[in-house]
Amino acid sequence: MISEKRKLGNTGEDFCVKHLVKQGYDILDRNYLKKWGEIDMVAKKDGVIHFVEVKTKELESFMWNSLENYDPEENVHPWKLKRLSRAIQTYLIEKNVDDETEWQVDVAAVFLDFEAKKATIRITEDIGL
Repeated sequence: MISEKRKLGNTGEDFCVKHLVKQGYDILDRNYLKKWGEIDMVAKKDGVIHFVEVKTKELESFMWNSLENYDPEENVHPWKLKRLSRAIQTYLIEKNVDDETEWQVDVAAVFLDFEAKKATIRITEDIGL
């Protein structure tokens, strides 16, 4: 049985995929999982690989005016970055990605309002590890 938190996360990731595809990204992988870490999404655009950490927040309709007060990006804690870094290194080796290939880590904050059937996505690019 899937938890409500996981369902929310999956929905956010689905919206994020659609958003990135509209922006010209190719989606290479989703939910790349290893014992030592997970990558929510791997995308590529203009020769650069983007490892995307997706953070989803459900908001009530009345809260949409104060989106700037919500920073899901801040939930990417140092321990999460360490696990993400390990997963990225494994991914690069496993997929035989050339050492010259540029890559970066992005955070996608997805805000969902189920009542209004509305989603807003904010991408913070190249957060560094």
